[in-house]
Amino acid sequence: MSDQNDPRDPNQQGPNPEGPNPWVKSLMIWGGVFLALLLVATMFGGSSQPTGTQIAYSDFRDKVAEGSVKDVQIGPELITGTMKNGDTPFSTVPVPNDTELPKLLEENNVQFSGVEAERMSMLMVILIQALPFILILGIAFFALRQVQKGGGGGAMGFGKSKAKMLTERQGKVTFEDVAGIDEAREELEEIVEFLKDPSRFSKLGGQIPKGALLVGSPGTGKTLLARAIAGEAGVPFFTISGSDFVEMFVGVGASRVRDMFEQAKKNAPCILFIDEIDAVGRSRGHGLGNSNDEREQTLNQLLVEMDGFEANEGIIIIAATNRPDVLDPALLRPGRFDRQVVVPVPDIDGREKILAVHMKKVPLAPDVNPRVIARGTPGFSGADLANLVNEAALLAARRNKRLVAMQEFEDAKDKVMMGAERRSMVMTEDEKKMTAYHEAGHAIVSVHEKASDPIHKATIIPRGRALGMVMRLPERDSYSYHRDKMHANLSVSMGGRVAEEIIFGHDKVSSGASSDIQYATDLARNMVTKWGMSEKLGPLQYEESQEGYLGMGQTARTMAGAETNKLIDAEIKGLVEGAHKRATQLLKKHEDQLHLLAQAMLEYETLTGDEITQLLETGKMDRPDKPVGPVTVQPTHGSAIPKAGKKFGGQGGASPAGA
Repeated sequence: MSDQNDPRDPNQQGPNPEGPNPWVKSLMIWGGVFLALLLVATMFGGSSQPTGTQIAYSDFRDKVAEGSVKDVQIGPELITGTMKNGDTPFSTVPVPNDTELPKLLEENNVQFSGVEAERMSMLMVILIQALPFILILGIAFFALRQVQKGGGGGAMGFGKSKAKMLTERQGKVTFEDVAGIDEAREELEEIVEFLKDPSRFSKLGGQIPKGALLVGSPGTGKTLLARAIAGEAGVPFFTISGSDFVEMFVGVGASRVRDMFEQAKKNAPCILFIDEIDAVGRSRGHGLGNSNDEREQTLNQLLVEMDGFEANEGIIIIAATNRPDVLDPALLRPGRFDRQVVVPVPDIDGREKILAVHMKKVPLAPDVNPRVIARGTPGFSGADLANLVNEAALLAARRNKRLVAMQEFEDAKDKVMMGAERRSMVMTEDEKKMTAYHEAGHAIVSVHEKASDPIHKATIIPRGRALGMVMRLPERDSYSYHRDKMHANLSVSMGGRVAEEIIFGHDKVSSGASSDIQYATDLARNMVTKWGMSEKLGPLQYEESQEGYLGMGQTARTMAGAETNKLIDAEIKGLVEGAHKRATQLLKKHEDQLHLLAQAMLEYETLTGDEITQLLETGKMDRPDKPVGPVTVQPTHGSAIPKAGKKFGGQGGASPAGA
């Protein structure tokens, strides 16, 4: 193979499947045609031009009468001739229908002759007459070509692949830009090394992997990894989305798959990246009786191209999805996707590295500590952390600061986790009091439940869709969910409703606990039907999610006996009511703390976890502006019910944000 055609040369981009800009190419072609027509018209369409001195016709007749004219040539549009004195040439425009001119010339002995009119060539006539039609046909042809090339909109362009070749002009990403997912990066770095030096592996009998499937939650960096491979490999890199295969016409998807692999074969060795492959790779058999389903045809063609009778040597397929459970088993077997690379949500070390990457672009204050931010953001993906840094930078700019300080990162974290503050929302004193006791109830139960996560922040300032919120954060990354923590979360979720019942009475409870009740019900149902945490029902699964046609998921009970269903419902109800009873006992036992914390929240609106701990342990909380001491006045039963509608918040769920 010559150096000019070596596809491994990183300085070469390889042939572009889309070719040069079609607009520029077409304009150049039609511009050349137009210039050629003008040249022909100039060569063959010249007209007679006046020669010598041009004189008036009356002067010409006077010169003839004087005997000064030697000879003339009479044409239909011009009379030319010479004078006797020095053969001076002249010309004049004749007057039509001058019948006396020949007689005048004869009387004065002037030699004269006629000149035949120039005839326009037949080719010139045809060109001039046909030029408008040629231009119209050219414009129509050009428009048709554009429709066919752009987006597969033409009759001949539907089957063309939409795969695009990435170039360095579109922003080069390397493995240095990928942090926090070291294991996934190492597996893909091996593919890049194979492309750069295949003999290093082939001499030991190893073969290059045919495909790698990137699996992970949204925002974990699957597409970023693929872009890093494109920047590091130094070989042609084609990218396409799974949804680009399917169109409204039957057979288009399969045709595009064939065309895509034909392009890849011409540029082998190369990498082909299919993003969101679950759009085309879902399990077959959901065609509702139609065996000729368009999506299944596309998938069948993709399976054949990946590993069929014709081997595709040098084509590595990398795909990304966050729904590996719906992919067809034939797509996942070795030989098609030899590797399934899991891209997980980063742990605390990974989050610190990701923050360091994104913080390079932001001017930081000396007090910013990425480790502290990483510890306070469990469960955040790479996209979440990038958004956090961006929000902090925007907050600093809004506050006219030159550096982004730790306070901006804390405020940005609260905004991302709990939503933006709605300080402009007007709440009555009764609504504030109801919200303060609701959130204080969550907080008190959380403090006295040993298995509960510690409180990060409690607020009665409306955020997002919530009138108030208690947010809890785990002390460390957790990868399993224990029964004692589930019971603690059930009790915390009931704390807000129980606080309303104790302080305002059963008749005055609000609808603010609707999201708490929904969370508790879902958690209890999962404990009974999926996780085998009911002593009466045993460690059996009673519900399973079913993948419906076109992705419509459904939940169905696998054991549909009437007695079993009654027992399941009774166990779910028992868990929730037990949590309600536990929260009632805790709040009645620590009712003084409930009043103390509610008054502090009414005073300050937002309290941190450390401030809540200090207040409950010492009975007071020291702030530079206004200290809070023991409560002496307690509200009576029957206070006004908040008039606000449904509020979301305060329940202590399992997610990092406590929602």
